[in-house]
Amino acid sequence: MKNRNIYSLKSNNHKPFLFNLVLWLCSFVIVLFAFSQDSNPTKIDYVYTGSFIITILLPVLINLYVLIPKFLKREKYILFIITFVINLLLFSQLNILFFEYFIDYIFPDYYFISYHSNTKLITIFSIFLIGFTLLKLSEDWFYLNREENRSLKNRNQQIQSQLASLRSQINPHFLFNALNVVYALALENKKETTEAIVQLSDILRYVIYDSNTERVSLKNEITLLTNYIEFQKFRHNTSNKIEFTHIIDNENYQIYPMLLLPFVENSFKYGIKGDTENTFVNISINLTANEFKFTIENNYNKASLQNEKEHSGFGIENVMKNLEIVYPNTHVFKIDKTDTRFKVSLKLLENEN
Repeated sequence: MKNRNIYSLKSNNHKPFLFNLVLWLCSFVIVLFAFSQDSNPTKIDYVYTGSFIITILLPVLINLYVLIPKFLKREKYILFIITFVINLLLFSQLNILFFEYFIDYIFPDYYFISYHSNTKLITIFSIFLIGFTLLKLSEDWFYLNREENRSLKNRNQQIQSQLASLRSQINPHFLFNALNVVYALALENKKETTEAIVQLSDILRYVIYDSNTERVSLKNEITLLTNYIEFQKFRHNTSNKIEFTHIIDNENYQIYPMLLLPFVENSFKYGIKGDTENTFVNISINLTANEFKFTIENNYNKASLQNEKEHSGFGIENVMKNLEIVYPNTHVFKIDKTDTRFKVSLKLLENEN
């Protein structure tokens, strides 16, 4: 992601006319009453104030739309200070020349002189230039903040769409495997078929409804995995070694829903097989001092998986995509594979509640 400097926005393009109109009208009123020293300014006060504001207008606009974009926003601070001072001194002196030599030609019915000393003029011009600079940078900051919020909102919507798309792939995949289990039980007319259907409905209720949130408690995810493992036992031989251990010190730890289920699905699908001896699945969840660790290991036979190569790893691919979206740069994912074992390890570096 590109870094965005607060001063590098296209800030000159967002309603400059309105910005200047409001500020110059306010400036005119303030200067008018400051110069007239009366609650009821006369016509000459309006003329003098308007003429004075005009002499300040040009250096302020040069500062806002030339010096700030070309130097300050590009972090050329020395050049900005030098040109800022030159701009200030030059136009403060032009103000004196304007009121001594030129204004009488514009308004011959009035007599004007430069009423302010050189030091006072420089002070007034400095107040205007610095004040407008700060106001402009403040406006740019609010504009940047609004655009950043809008960008984050759009990004969040994109992420949610991606996650919804990945979930829509996981849920049918899970349902397909689960129905195969019920189908196998029904073919053998086992009495556990009804119990399996009830258990499957509980699992699907969680998958479809309860997991439709940004985060769920780890306790609920462990319950889901426990139910899934018990459900799978209806299909597999009792000789299969299935172990699920979990040691957690905070049941309310928040985790992305269904993050772990695809790993368990994968182990049952490609590890435990009816015609394979010495099959096993070992699952471990540890949560200590808010540090989450998950490992799952199963038997592995490369030769027996050749015919299923096209479909293997579907769930793991989705989980890896989810991890990149939900836990960017805050997770460690590792796969260790030998000729007989397949192991997945996941560590979450921080928890977003």
